[in-house]
Amino acid sequence: MENQAGMPLLGEKFPEMEVKTTHGIKKLPGDYAGKWFVLFSHPGDFTPVCTTEFVAFAKKAEEFKKINTELIGLSVDQVFAHIKWVEWIEEKLGVKIPFPVIADELGRVAFQLGMIHPQKGTNTVRAVFVVDDKGILRLMMYYPQEVGRSVGEVLRAVKALQVSDANKVALPENWPNNELIGNKVIVPPAATEEAAKERLQKAQKGELECFDWWFCYREL
Repeated sequence: MENQAGMPLLGEKFPEMEVKTTHGIKKLPGDYAGKWFVLFSHPGDFTPVCTTEFVAFAKKAEEFKKINTELIGLSVDQVFAHIKWVEWIEEKLGVKIPFPVIADELGRVAFQLGMIHPQKGTNTVRAVFVVDDKGILRLMMYYPQEVGRSVGEVLRAVKALQVSDANKVALPENWPNNELIGNKVIVPPAATEEAAKERLQKAQKGELECFDWWFCYREL
């Protein structure tokens, strides 16, 4: 296949595209202006692992909405296959899929976004793209076809990005349940010697907590 070097990178504007979905034609990222969205690909309809993921995304859809985030699925199936599969999930498993699913039967969107990895076959791998309310790509995840994703981790990552933006801080591993600092947030490191000294002084006064000047943290 051709080189996919043109795929978007973190911090870049999500490429404009018009897509056919189970909810009609959508324009990305324009139709989601002012909202975050999670675009996730799956290898194919009527497959067990993908079904478990769709059920999990559906059950957490309201939690995503509460943080101003919409969900969008995608695979290289045709729209009628998506519709039938979504109906099957509701009929057999009792779960309604509330988000649109992109029909990318020619693989154009998948190719543009780097979702097809030749060594893993012609279907899409399990890619996740988190796009913010300004249409900027903020996070990418890739899983192979044989391993299902943690939808809880996708939700946690979106929350962490939003908290980071709002407070100009960094978030530790598994925030808000980090083993070292719990739900506290990391203050950006000092950029000068003087700032490093000030950090330690603030720690002595109890204004910050620090392991050292380069590793300081605080309550949110």
